[in-house]
Amino acid sequence: MASLKKTAPAPRKRSPLLLIVVLAFLAAAGTFWFLHHGETAEPAPAAAPIAAPQAEAPAPRVLPKNHIYDEVVDPRTDIAAGLKKARAEHKRVILDFGGDWCGDCQVLDVYFHQAPNKDLLDENFVLVHVFIGRMDKNLDIPAKYNVPLKKGVPALAVLDAQGKLLYSQTTGEFENMRNMDAGSVTDFLNRWKA
Repeated sequence: MASLKKTAPAPRKRSPLLLIVVLAFLAAAGTFWFLHHGETAEPAPAAAPIAAPQAEAPAPRVLPKNHIYDEVVDPRTDIAAGLKKARAEHKRVILDFGGDWCGDCQVLDVYFHQAPNKDLLDENFVLVHVFIGRMDKNLDIPAKYNVPLKKGVPALAVLDAQGKLLYSQTTGEFENMRNMDAGSVTDFLNRWKA
């Protein structure tokens, strides 16, 4: 009887194709990891195409500011008309001192026209804008209502329908409107509504 001898199997030769597949897989995995976790270099900027000579480029478009404060009308006439309307509609008058150049005045105007401030304003107040130039026009009007413009603009005063001063902004409460939110205007309107 022949003896059955166990012989070790002959070592298998590894296929070069298998080695290529494994290396390709590892390279792909490494690339994926690097793209999602590693630092990537900025790609080189593409060469700009050569453009044909052009005429002078147009000036950049500048968006206009809202025109809020009328430089031409007499604010005394506007205040008188505002008081007449306030008496007829049982409202109060807000005098808003400022100029279109003033960024904080622009922000206040935006806040006046956002909900819920727009409804509060429309239902309870007549808003009169008083143009003060660059702190050099119509200065007798803020003085009459005890509003010190040296504290900054926008500056507000609230009058009853007969023209009696109820509130004057004496400490520059709204002169930094761009760093305040619309809720501060809501609080103000609720406090002074009729």
